[in-house]
Parts: sequence; C-alpha cells; structure tokens
Amino acid sequence: MSKTAFKPIAFPAPSVDAERRPDGSIVLRGAALRDGYPTSLGTVLERQAKAIPDRVFLAERRPDGSWRRITYAETLSSVRALAQALLDRGATAERPVALLSGNSIDHALLTFAAMHAGVPAAPVSVAYSLMSQDHAKLVHVVRSTTPSVLFAENGAPFAAGLETLGKAGLLDDVKIVSSVNPPAGGELLSRLAEVKSTADVDRALAAVTPDTIAKVLFTSGSTGLPKGVINTQRMLCSNQQATAQTYPFFVTTPPVLLDWLPWNHTFGGNFVLNQVLWFGGTLHIDEGRPMPGLIEKTLANLREVSPTAYYNVPRGYDVMLPFLESDDASAKALLQRTEFLFYGGSALPETLWHRLEAVSSRVMGHRVTMTAAWGSTETAPLATALSWQADGPGNIGLPVPGTELLLTPNGAKMEMRVRGPNVTPGYWRRPDLTEAAFDDEGFYRIGDAGKLADESAPVKGVFFDGRVAEDFKLTTGTWVHAGGLRVASIAAVSPVAQDCVVAGHDRDFISLLIFPNPAGCLSLCPEAKPDTPLGELVKHPAVRRRIAEGLAAHNAANPGSSTRIGRALAVATPPSIDANEITDKGYINQRAVLDHRAPDVARLYAEPPDDDVIVVGR
Repeated sequence: MSKTAFKPIAFPAPSVDAERRPDGSIVLRGAALRDGYPTSLGTVLERQAKAIPDRVFLAERRPDGSWRRITYAETLSSVRALAQALLDRGATAERPVALLSGNSIDHALLTFAAMHAGVPAAPVSVAYSLMSQDHAKLVHVVRSTTPSVLFAENGAPFAAGLETLGKAGLLDDVKIVSSVNPPAGGELLSRLAEVKSTADVDRALAAVTPDTIAKVLFTSGSTGLPKGVINTQRMLCSNQQATAQTYPFFVTTPPVLLDWLPWNHTFGGNFVLNQVLWFGGTLHIDEGRPMPGLIEKTLANLREVSPTAYYNVPRGYDVMLPFLESDDASAKALLQRTEFLFYGGSALPETLWHRLEAVSSRVMGHRVTMTAAWGSTETAPLATALSWQADGPGNIGLPVPGTELLLTPNGAKMEMRVRGPNVTPGYWRRPDLTEAAFDDEGFYRIGDAGKLADESAPVKGVFFDGRVAEDFKLTTGTWVHAGGLRVASIAAVSPVAQDCVVAGHDRDFISLLIFPNPAGCLSLCPEAKPDTPLGELVKHPAVRRRIAEGLAAHNAANPGSSTRIGRALAVATPPSIDANEITDKGYINQRAVLDHRAPDVARLYAEPPDDDVIVVGR
C-alpha cells in the first residue's frame, strides 16, 4: 500500500562541505552562521519586550486549573527586579543561582534574571532532591556550585533535601528563596520581585559577553557523580541562530509550544525554552509527564493548546501513542497545526515511527514530518539536525550552521567529534575533565558513533550508530553494536520492554536484561489486576511467551552472532537513580546497569540457567 504524502514544509535545501582525510576520517562542515545575531539572551529579552510587549511568553497551570500567563513586557520587568535582588544578595560569576525545583514561570524568571546580571544559573535535577534516598548527588552539586541563592519553588517537598544540605554545612552563606512555603529563614520570591532595579542591572547586562557563563548544567555521565558543563552565552545564542537557519519558518511564524522536558537538561532548558524566547513565541509549560497518571494531563493540555511543533523523547511518544491511536480528538489536537514531531535524546524505534505516521495519515490525511537532531549538554545542544522529510528513523541529519563534525575511525566504528561556537569551553571547576574532553584539533569527544547514510553522498546525512564505549566483543572476537541492538530488541518484544540492556562482553553469546513496561505487560494479561506486582507480571506465561517469540523472530531475521539474542531476563526492580542506572529523563546507563546488576548478568550465563531466565529458541 502506498503511503500518504507529507505535509509540505519549507526546509532549506540541505548542504554540507565534506573533507576526506588520508586516515579515513571525514570532516563535515555546516553552512556559515550569518552575522549580526544577538550575543546574549538578555539583549534578546529586551528586544522582544520592546517589539511584542503584550504577547504571552510563558503560561502554566495554576492549582485551580486556570492558566497563569506572563507577557514579554511583564517578563522583562520581573527579570530586572529579580536581577537586582540577586546582585543585592551576593550573586556573582563565582556564586551562581541554583534552582532545585522543576519547570515553572518563577523558575524561568530567576534563570533569565541570573543571566541578565551575568550570574550563572545552575538548574538541578528534581530527582536529586525528591527521588533520591541519600541526596548524595544533591550534596555534590551544591558543594561544587557554591551558590549564593538557592531556589525551591515549594519549600515543603524539598525540606528533607534542604535539611541534608544544612547538615553538610552547605547553606551557611546561602539565601533560600521559595514561591510558597519557604523554610525557616527563607525568603518569598514575591518579595524579591518587588525590588526596584537600578543602574547596577544595566551595567551588569552591558558587561555580559559571548564568553560569559550563562548556565552550569550537570550531567550524570557514564559513571560517578554529576559534572557541571559550562554553557556560555556564545553557545546558547549561536545555537538559536543555527536553529533560525535550519528552521526558517520559525522566523515568520513564531512557535507555540506545549512542553514538559525538564530545564535542568539541555533539550528542554536550552533548545526549547531559548527557542521560544529567540523567535518571540509562546511556551505552555506542561505539568504532564510520559507516565501513567500524568500523560492524561498532557493530552488534556493538547486539547487546549494545539502546538505548531512538538518536542519529545522516544519514551514520551511510546506512552502517548495508545491514546492517539484510540482518540482522534487528541491526535488532531497534536497534529493539526504541527509542522513536525521532533525526537531527541535517544533513538526512536522504527515501530513508533510508523505508528505515528499511521495516526497522522488517518486523522489528518497526510504523513506528519518527523525530525531529529543530535548533540549533548556540551553542544548546547544542537550539533546536527535532520532538516528534510525522511522515511524512517536513525538519520540525525547534517551539522548545523557554524558546526564541524569529525567522523574518525575508532575500532569497528566511526567516532563523532564536534567543533564550533556551540561547544562548551569545559567543565565547571574541573580542568582535568576539560583537558581529557578535547582532541589535539579542539574537537569535543562526545563518545557517540555515526556513519554516513550514503558513502558517496554525504549530503544525505549521518546515521547514529550508538555509543563507542557501549560496544563490546564476544569471545569469538565479533563486535556487538549495543545501541542498535537495544532499539531492535525493544521493538522485537513490544509492548513488554520499557528499556533493555545488552550483555555479552567476553561471553559466547548475547543476552538481555529487560526493564518491563508495566502497562504493556498488563495488556498481555487481561485477567491480571492493575495493582498486580511487577514481579508477578514478568513471570506470567503470556509475558514470557511474548519475549521468547519476539526474540526468536528477531533472531530469524538477524542470525549472525553479533545480533542474535541467546537469553533474556526481565527484572522487576526498576533502574536506580542513586546507582546512576538512569537519569531523571529515563535514559538508561548501560555500563552502570551491568556493573550494579552483576548478579543478574551472572544468572543469564549460569549453567543451567534458573527458571526466570528465558532461553530463546527453547
């Protein structure tokens, strides 16, 4: 059956300059950045407040369900007052503003106020305060940041984390600010917002340069405690100029977005939030999340706010799809004004791609364009972007304007490295990490691998090829590309797996640790109750049969030793954020899982295997 046509989108024609080197490396260079763009977000805010003062910049739900909205003019007024208050409270380039709570208008105002005053904003994962059992990462981040001001929007739920920080002696010279329920000795944000700004704010903004540190964003990394990535004004502004040249329709049609992506991550906090400011759009802060009980809030918001573009991670689309497939009203609300659906953060399984296309074709009569980009916290985040209509997932596009992408041989793969104005100058107070992060030519070693979609035509883009460090060899010497196999395995056992980890280093065959999707498992067990423990669901014959049959079908299509799955084990204990197995956005850290769950890996390779281990083909 032929597919429906795409909705037309005015993408610029893709172009790239390719340099092939004698050692087999390839350097791909994006177009030049156009001159004359703003070099600080503070000047962008002042420009927008003058040009479109009455346009709504940010909106969020109040507890009573109504929308709180703030215009560009109101934003600038509040930002200037808060910038003055921060300066009065000792905020400096060495004493940042740390933000413990999640996305909100008040969070945004403090972030932009800090940057207006030339003070770094350091948003911290909410999980470090509210999900962690030991608060070790919270203590580490605050100790290494040395903030002058610490923001917890509602002081009550953060009380335990604040108590831990106090006992560690980290709050002795810190002003704690809350919108509601401030702790003892804390201040209300509304009081800070009443401060009258002075010429100090103007002088502070005038002193901001492209090299001024705008943010410190903490990333989990592969192992150990989070590290602070320096984000300069140059990085953030050049990224948005590259966006303007990649998606020129945003210049004439400012984006209207509904978004939940957390602002302590570069995807939501830099790419999405700054994009709305840069183009004079409107961001509706989504209190929903891609998880049972909260995805319904996202869908309700979509029925009120039909976005012009939509950003999500693959897991978000996975959770949303059953609702879109069964409810045309929700699907139409998402798709009727959307230029594209954008995914980032990890690879999108092909099954999800085709299901999203099917929903769009049925409801809208055309295929929605799905696009992607690639980068990291260290690239602010945009390094490459897919700026044409593709027929399937995996292509991360071409380097965005101003960016160079180096593909260099590394074992069985081509390692990707990045150079450009969007790349971090290094890590906050960690010169050792900074030195190790760059090669002799100044390219940032991102740790990912890629391959040209067409060796003879680089303009057709680059396919993501997993993490270099995640690949391993079997005892036969055969390389296993864990990233691609992970995506294929999730698809093969759908809807059972929420995620999986590929094992087999120095073993004879590949095995999987499967983190189950509770809703998916329940759908296979109609007689089970919604509160059935996950440990029971994963042992249900229907769930085990789906895993065994799905992996057997995968093996039939992929019989080689580098792709064939020998055994699988579904683990009922979810990945732990304290053990660094998962980020708060839901990304699995393969190395940490394999280390932390060594006993489960041993079960996969025990002879004979125990009854919980599924032997594929038996």
